[in-house]
Amino acid sequence: MNTKLNFLLLFSALVAGCTSSVRQDKSFDTEAYREEIIQWQQKRNAYQVSEEGWVNLAGLFWLKEGINTFGSGKSNDFVFPEGKIPERAGFFLLKQGVVTLETSEGFMISVNGKPTSSGIMFHPDSSRNIMEYGSLRWFIIKRDDKIGIRLRDLDHPNLKTFKGIDCFDIDPVWRLEGRVEWADSSRTIEITNVLGQTLQQRSVGTLVFTWQGNEYRLDALDEDGDEFFVIFGDETNARETYGAGRYMYVPLPYEGEKVIIDFNRAYNPPCAFTEFATCPLPPKQNVLPFAIPAGEKNYGDH
Repeated sequence: MNTKLNFLLLFSALVAGCTSSVRQDKSFDTEAYREEIIQWQQKRNAYQVSEEGWVNLAGLFWLKEGINTFGSGKSNDFVFPEGKIPERAGFFLLKQGVVTLETSEGFMISVNGKPTSSGIMFHPDSSRNIMEYGSLRWFIIKRDDKIGIRLRDLDHPNLKTFKGIDCFDIDPVWRLEGRVEWADSSRTIEITNVLGQTLQQRSVGTLVFTWQGNEYRLDALDEDGDEFFVIFGDETNARETYGAGRYMYVPLPYEGEKVIIDFNRAYNPPCAFTEFATCPLPPKQNVLPFAIPAGEKNYGDH
């Protein structure tokens, strides 16, 4: 047997041994971990078809200053699903950042569970008002200087055809340990969304990890909880995963402990499920120069 072949066999054995030691580490329960990720995937699928999920979205309408008519008739500014609301249901008035609703004569909708024909639906200090009629639910959203209406249909045809999100095989090798480089309270990073709006968002720190001998960094966003929010891209995007990146929550580590960056929990942004979402995109420093075959694959053709 020649020297080159001996070397290749020895190298293969060493690699296999290293892989085995990771999978068989007695301090880590691989089966329990696998079950944990399966349950997380099941919850993700259940969320998509819930009332708050993304599969039931039926419209996103941006208000112009002044009167904006709505209803199922095609002559309206905002055309709601046919047969689910009157042709002329009423109008929204946008004036200096305040949105007022007026329904057509004799027509009532429900706002926060109460019959309503008129009233202020949005102002800068208001809480969310949920408007509904039949299977339709809609409410006001604000994205920087744009104010719009997000429409849901709780009887949307897509709810019946949703078959779940494909995922890569669960592999503990993508559950990585790292460290946090904490940022001071004034640090922000630029985040651009699919509308082309770029905003400064608070970044609580940077997650630093090593993959195949190289160090990589992901800037994390602050969502006032016990988790980091990370928007990232990698070389699976636009091939196996959503083209505009994926999201991930990472638990804040306890003092003195490493941070666990689990790419098996990488998930699709709402824009992978609907054209009616306004997803933030990965900042350029969070686009990793290698493929991460872990977490959710792309869904549909959005």
